Amino acid sequence: MAASIGRGILWNAEFLVVHPEHGGFTDLFSLLFFKQICRLRFVECPDGTTLGFPDRWVLFVSIVAQKIFLLFKGPMAWTGSMVGFALNIFPENGGLLGFLRNLLRGKCESSSSSSASFRTSVSCGSIAFFPLLLLCQIITPNEKSPRFQTVVSLLDGRTDLGDYTGSGNSMAHASLSAMASKLVYENSAVIRDVINNQWQQMEFVEFLNCWNEPRQSASTQAVIFRDKLPDSRLIVVAFRGTQLFDACDWCTDVDLSWYDIQPMGRVHRGFLKALGVDPCCDSVRPTVPIDNITHPLAYYAIRDKLRALLKDHENARFILTGHSMGGALAVLFPAVLVLDKQEDLLERLAGVYTFGQPRVGDRRFGDHMERLIFNKNGSAPEYYRFVYCNDMIPRLPRLHFKHFGTCVYYNSLYQPQITRKELDDNYFSLRNVIPLYSNAAWELLRGVFIGPVIGKEYREGWIQLIYRAFGLVVPVLPPHGLRDYVNSTRLGPVDLCNSKLT
Repeated sequence: MAASIGRGILWNAEFLVVHPEHGGFTDLFSLLFFKQICRLRFVECPDGTTLGFPDRWVLFVSIVAQKIFLLFKGPMAWTGSMVGFALNIFPENGGLLGFLRNLLRGKCESSSSSSASFRTSVSCGSIAFFPLLLLCQIITPNEKSPRFQTVVSLLDGRTDLGDYTGSGNSMAHASLSAMASKLVYENSAVIRDVINNQWQQMEFVEFLNCWNEPRQSASTQAVIFRDKLPDSRLIVVAFRGTQLFDACDWCTDVDLSWYDIQPMGRVHRGFLKALGVDPCCDSVRPTVPIDNITHPLAYYAIRDKLRALLKDHENARFILTGHSMGGALAVLFPAVLVLDKQEDLLERLAGVYTFGQPRVGDRRFGDHMERLIFNKNGSAPEYYRFVYCNDMIPRLPRLHFKHFGTCVYYNSLYQPQITRKELDDNYFSLRNVIPLYSNAAWELLRGVFIGPVIGKEYREGWIQLIYRAFGLVVPVLPPHGLRDYVNSTRLGPVDLCNSKLT
């Protein structure tokens, strides 16, 4: 049972925890030149721990990257808020003309968290300030409104399920999972509206906002929905992934901290704690009381909800999905089910489909997962890891972390290749710089013409094209976007079960 998830069963003496907010240049210098890392202020590990230079170099780059992200944490959050506000203010006002018209009305309207909107009057106290008042009185975006669009939806506004027919084959599940992984980035009002009103075959169940201890905030989010059949056959759990302007999310992606958990192997600390599982604790805490509010922890909340749903729908099975960090949480969830001895839930797991997923464990972890869960025997669940072209996140983190399972790789022509090999050993080498930039230029050109050539549903708007153009500066960022993953599942369908591995 859940009470078994504690130090007595899981905890091992080996661990490496990085605290990038601690230490300075002296520690960084020492990391490069001395094997003993246990005395460094930003590293927590057992006494006597040593690393060779290649591993210390990777750790050095990781810590520097995290320090840079933390340095720009405030500006990144501010930029994200300003971008969201700026990109939503015109749609909220009915376009540019509506925006100008509302400037002249002398009323202020704000989107509410419900489907309706509420209005407030703004008084200035003096007619002398009326010209200034007019400049302020526009419809302002509300981040909880069902009309609010995040950067993810502004880059790709598609909400339809494409050619999804509800069939139970793996590629249909992959296509549905890609859209669910995109939708979970939105607020709960948008998610509920899209699932109930646009996904005719699906029904919204619950949106979960769970406590993330390293972040000290309720920032682990997931959505649960099911098909509308009287006796549901499919339940989907989608985890939210890395937010573009969230420095802490990016720090988690490049972090190299791990716990050695028996019998799994080494597991990424940040992803495990985002699920609410702490192997350092002697007892289980399914909820966390913060400021007189009880916050659920993701693993326990989702586990209990799944148990109730599967009890009500005896023929249903569930799939797990997520993009980026959400994919990491999706593949870790069944690993914790094994440790929690939840065999009844594991028997109902149909598959895990991840997109742009970072590495979550070492080779022992992968062997453990393939032996106990994804063993290709009869009704065993499937695990497919989708990687688009030059997406950098699936190549991270480095050090001892390794991928496992079946990789479905798509090139920039959306042509699939199914393999079990690690991708691009020379991805971070200097020889790959020119191919990265040339591919970014090709993707920008493709974005201009893909709509007229393939069809209007693939047309890329000006926001997406600006994002592509940014790839000419940072070529590894645009390939991580969900648009290319959705396009891959729609334009490059493949028989996942019967295709030959390379």
